[in-house]
Amino acid sequence: MARPRRIVLVRHGESEGNVDDTVYEREPDHALRMTELGHRQAIEAGARLRELFGDERVSAYVSPYRRTLQTFRDLRLDPSLVRVREEPRLREQDWGNWQDREDVRLQKSYRDTYGHFFYRFAQGESGADVYDRVGSFLESLHRSFEAADHPPNVLLVTHGLTMRLFCMRWFHWSVAEFECLSNPGNGEYRVLMLGPGGRYRLDRPFERWTTPEPYDLDG
Repeated sequence: MARPRRIVLVRHGESEGNVDDTVYEREPDHALRMTELGHRQAIEAGARLRELFGDERVSAYVSPYRRTLQTFRDLRLDPSLVRVREEPRLREQDWGNWQDREDVRLQKSYRDTYGHFFYRFAQGESGADVYDRVGSFLESLHRSFEAADHPPNVLLVTHGLTMRLFCMRWFHWSVAEFECLSNPGNGEYRVLMLGPGGRYRLDRPFERWTTPEPYDLDG
């Protein structure tokens, strides 16, 4: 099995929805574009990633949302070195069609109290639903490692919540640990580095907004 040297997760650059939450009432979430700042964030991330990858091959998977596709293009990776696939399982958490701003704000307040992992939006998904489809994607990803010529780098261009849930699934973090983590900023990335013994480590942690409560599985 040719395990990749790096697995890089990139959050899309700033989108229209990040600066104006009324846009969800007029435009589908998947169709939102990046802002000018978002394009700059993606271009800057691309410069760092090109330096990180060097002349090594990359297997890329991109969420089908417009802002993630735009982000991937703005990374400006060498197309001769990159094999890219659209991957719907890496999409944003579904919130349910067009959204009423006040209703979403109310549901977000409910989610903050109920818990981001288990709370299900009325017409959409819970964090647990996203976790399940990320797990399905991981099964496919691991099967791709069986190819002897698998590239030494994997790149995922996705969304903040999906990034955290990918790492939760990969590193077997608890729900309590997940609940304490904040999304990375727009255009930020994290790198899972292959270390001794075939184990991966995260190049830098996600920021925490609180400390998880201890939980005794035997209690």
